[in-house]
Amino acid sequence: MDIDKLSSGTCSIARSLALVGDTWSVLILRDASRGMTQFDQFRTSLGIAPNILSRRLKGLTEAGVLEKRRYSERPPRDEYVLTQAGREFLPIMAAMGEWGRRHNGGGAKLSHLVADETGERVSAVVIDEVTGRRLDQLPMRLVMPD
Repeated sequence: MDIDKLSSGTCSIARSLALVGDTWSVLILRDASRGMTQFDQFRTSLGIAPNILSRRLKGLTEAGVLEKRRYSERPPRDEYVLTQAGREFLPIMAAMGEWGRRHNGGGAKLSHLVADETGERVSAVVIDEVTGRRLDQLPMRLVMPD
């Protein structure tokens, strides 16, 4: 797969996947949204090999989805926090989780979102900002530039 071609092409979906399209990257962003910031926290949560985690953190930082910040000089330690672009990915993960519960839940007890203010369960849907209509109920097609 030619990531450079995907990340510079005309398809916005391909460009997005080039940045955050692998499982590890999305799970790192999930954990960052849960407040994890440190290498060892991600490693413990995900059970990921250190070299793979290092590459994914570097890629997400270069993509502008995470920001690397030094929190200790001795020994040198960095943390990784969501940028605005990373925070804007959270609704996408919410929609992915909702889809997964619906189509791959299999009756298991699964994680879900809860609104901090009310404690109520959140059911994510994607809507068109202009019309307010749900995208899964809106006739549409993808238009590629000429």
